[in-house]
Amino acid sequence: MKLLFIFLFSLTISAQTENNLEIKDSLAPKLENIKWISGNWKGEAFGGQTEENWSEPSAGSMMATFKLINDGKVSFYEIEIIREVGNSLVLQLKHFDNDLKGWETKNETVDFPLKKITATQVIFEGMSFEKVSENEMNVYVDLENEEGEIEIVKFKYTK
Repeated sequence: MKLLFIFLFSLTISAQTENNLEIKDSLAPKLENIKWISGNWKGEAFGGQTEENWSEPSAGSMMATFKLINDGKVSFYEIEIIREVGNSLVLQLKHFDNDLKGWETKNETVDFPLKKITATQVIFEGMSFEKVSENEMNVYVDLENEEGEIEIVKFKYTK
């Protein structure tokens, strides 16, 4: 009985320590804490070349354009923003065909609420940014496959 009590007590202490570490490691949901995302990034995904260009924070937002090129032709574009909403951030985007015809309706956006920011990660629900170095960044996107299962697609970018 005493051994069980010590084990349960140590689990409680461990969980409290992990919770405290998470709080200490988390940064405030401010654009200044994620400005490392800004820049002109290039990489590969979906069997083609990708470009993603993020602005510096200004006027309560950051904006980006994304382009996927397959076989020398644009497959699709995205316009993305990260903006301050209340005491948090939200990432919103819209998709466009190569002729700028929108995928979403006029007033519809794909939204990713913020979950957490650390010195090297910005984690939104369904999309995350990871700072590898000053000139390297990974972006992870949750996509639903044809079977309805979620797959994580990794975009490996360099400046």
